Amino acid sequence: MEIILKEDVIGLGYKNDIVNVKPGYGRNYLIPQGKGVIASDSAKKVLAEELKQKAVKLAKIKADAEALAEKLNAVSLTIKAKVSNTGVIYGSVNSLQIADELQKLGFNIDRKVIVVKDVKTAGEYVAAVKLHKEVTAQVPFIVVAEKEIATAPAQEDAPAEKKAKKAKEETPVVEEAPAVEEAPVVEEAPATEEAPVEEAPVEEEKTEE
Repeated sequence: MEIILKEDVIGLGYKNDIVNVKPGYGRNYLIPQGKGVIASDSAKKVLAEELKQKAVKLAKIKADAEALAEKLNAVSLTIKAKVSNTGVIYGSVNSLQIADELQKLGFNIDRKVIVVKDVKTAGEYVAAVKLHKEVTAQVPFIVVAEKEIATAPAQEDAPAEKKAKKAKEETPVVEEAPAVEEAPVVEEAPATEEAPVEEAPVEEEKTEE
């Protein structure tokens, strides 16, 4: 029987597609669940009118998906992972990690539309991002060990400079002794002038008259 899908059904088709299904599947599952209706002549005419009215809107949705796909195709991701000495990843890289990395770059992509095979070893891979039923972006990504992309240490000084710097750091800093202030020059007190000794007046002898 023919069914007009009212929503996307994985493995069967997308919304507004007309699909052929077994009568039991259509009547017992799709129709009762509201996922589809019988594709009668009247239902097909209604669908055609709706599609005509939505043509412009659908074209814009597709154009937006194509524009986003073009941006995603130019993206290259690097994902850190704990890797053993044999190159095997502890755990795996999946769609959730791809979505998180894209989020950091400003792309809000639902992890459900990201398809990536289980990644078990370090290396180069590609994730498919299904943005529209007719548009799929390809996002390359590299899985590397955490230590490989650790921040590079600051550039070390040249050997001679390093030794001089080390010697300088190890040499204790000798504090300069505070300058000894010179004792102030004590000026000699001016010599005390002896008070003049006044001689007692000599009494004149009275001359006897």
